[in-house]
Amino acid sequence: MELYLDTADVVAVKRLARVLPLAGVTTNPSIIASGRKPIWEVLPALREALGGKGRLFAQVLASTADEMVVEARKLTHTIENLIVKIPVTSEGLVAIKALREEGIITLGTAVYGAGQGLIGALAGAEYIAPYVNRLDAQGGNGIQTVTELQRLLTQHAPHAKILAASFKTPRQVLDCLLAGCQSVTLPVDVAEQFIATPAVKAAVEKFEQDWRNAFDSTTLG
Repeated sequence: MELYLDTADVVAVKRLARVLPLAGVTTNPSIIASGRKPIWEVLPALREALGGKGRLFAQVLASTADEMVVEARKLTHTIENLIVKIPVTSEGLVAIKALREEGIITLGTAVYGAGQGLIGALAGAEYIAPYVNRLDAQGGNGIQTVTELQRLLTQHAPHAKILAASFKTPRQVLDCLLAGCQSVTLPVDVAEQFIATPAVKAAVEKFEQDWRNAFDSTTLG
């Protein structure tokens, strides 16, 4: 199972990489744009925040297949161990097929249907990213789509894995993992909810208070 952060916040990545077993960081054009720093500056900084380990994901911005291929080459030649995100559109599928021939690893992104995701995998993408919460927001069923896509990949494209994205709650993440997802990418706030449950903090504080009352200390001695 691979756990990623979906962010360009270098400070947050550095803080959470110390705590979580991160496999890397995913980004997209909107995430990069929100920080108003060039992608060629952000990606190396994210790599450093990860301690020089892990995978980075960055997305092409071009709209035609030929231009997507050019951008993908530039990304992978500039940033080590980077996976290129390609939208699963008609032009994106052409680019994914071409990049597979060149040995460039891709993720099919902007997936809103199980069939769309399967086609992206059959074209050669090694990761497929369904947008869970966005599907829910549009009246669909994100978890059902993920479940169907996982079955399709297992049966027809076992080389590919889901990297589920677009989460608002930890419950959505857990449901994706229960559906068989091998990788998820979390916004910083959702990741923090997994490790900042108020009840846990209260329990730890109670342990400390009881120990202090008994031994006038907060160490084992």
